[in-house]
Amino acid sequence: MLADRALDDRGTHVRNVKVNLGESPLGWLAARGRITNRQLDAGEQLRRDWTVANLGPRTTMRWDASPASGRRGPGGAMDSTLAQIEAKRRFDAAIAAVGRGMEDVLWRVACAGEGLEATEKALGWPTRAGKVVLCIALDRLGDHYGMK
Repeated sequence: MLADRALDDRGTHVRNVKVNLGESPLGWLAARGRITNRQLDAGEQLRRDWTVANLGPRTTMRWDASPASGRRGPGGAMDSTLAQIEAKRRFDAAIAAVGRGMEDVLWRVACAGEGLEATEKALGWPTRAGKVVLCIALDRLGDHYGMK
């Protein structure tokens, strides 16, 4: 199921993209009315920060070009290392705002792309308990991001 989404690069510019809602567990839940659009947006924002902060597992070394020597003055775009640091700061603040006991299910589903059933099993939770905790965590995350 494809949907149009506005992607905001933290105030620099907004672009419209098509996303496959069935691609992530959050998209799957939203497509079936199990979570609200606000909860989906909050989870996707957390995943974006997690991805930009480069917190996921890496399978190869970085092949990025070395920074140009002698470059001075203000640059147009944020340096990738600074962008990673800022995204890590945002991610850590968001996880802290969610509260203890909820960060694991939130990270597993929103960032790692693990399904609710697998998350419940890994955490030793009863069936359907994960959805309740995930919804509370996503609501708190939306509050943290100031989403309406």
